[in-house]
Amino acid sequence: MNQRKSLLIIVLILLVDQLSKVYIKTHFILGESHDVLGWFKILFIENEGAAWGTKLSDLLPISESSGKLILTIFRIFAVFGIGYWLWDIIKKQSTRTLILAVSLIFAGAMGNIIDSVFYGLLFDHSNGQVATLFSNQPYGSLFHGKVVDMLYFPLIDTTWPDWVPSVGGQRFRFFEPVFNIADTAISTGVGILIVFNKKAFPKHAEKKQEVADQNA
Repeated sequence: MNQRKSLLIIVLILLVDQLSKVYIKTHFILGESHDVLGWFKILFIENEGAAWGTKLSDLLPISESSGKLILTIFRIFAVFGIGYWLWDIIKKQSTRTLILAVSLIFAGAMGNIIDSVFYGLLFDHSNGQVATLFSNQPYGSLFHGKVVDMLYFPLIDTTWPDWVPSVGGQRFRFFEPVFNIADTAISTGVGILIVFNKKAFPKHAEKKQEVADQNA
């Protein structure tokens, strides 16, 4: 895969990701949910932290604002690192599988970085109202934006039977996380690297096989 195809993938993912997020922000109230299918819903939430909504301020003795800033700066450095990796493997003409996977991961990381860096300046809040793009009263500041999530797949939504120890009578949902197009791109890219590892890193796989043969 050449640089042009990689760039096309990145641009398309960023476009779909950002258009979907802007639409949700400007048409949904925070917490609003619309059923698409029984097992698929559009549910608007905002993620102020890392994966699964984890905040640095929950783990370290720092304020939420400082934790958000540190997390955003870390994400920016991570994006630069992934970008350099992508540039390097394209330059070295690595496998199509590897370039595709890293392109997806880079596009997803970029999509969420845009939210974290700019959304606090571009939108007003979504609590009890539909947000306005380019608002005169933005909800945050530079580097303090919230990531927009909306894809929700509660494939199983039921209640544990009363006779089940510890959890009887409690609600059970699978799959519970709410995510976005950028998250999907990252997960797909990582999944490709895991499932098609030998195709992504053929030389590494060959070396491991050679070592195994020598030790046999």
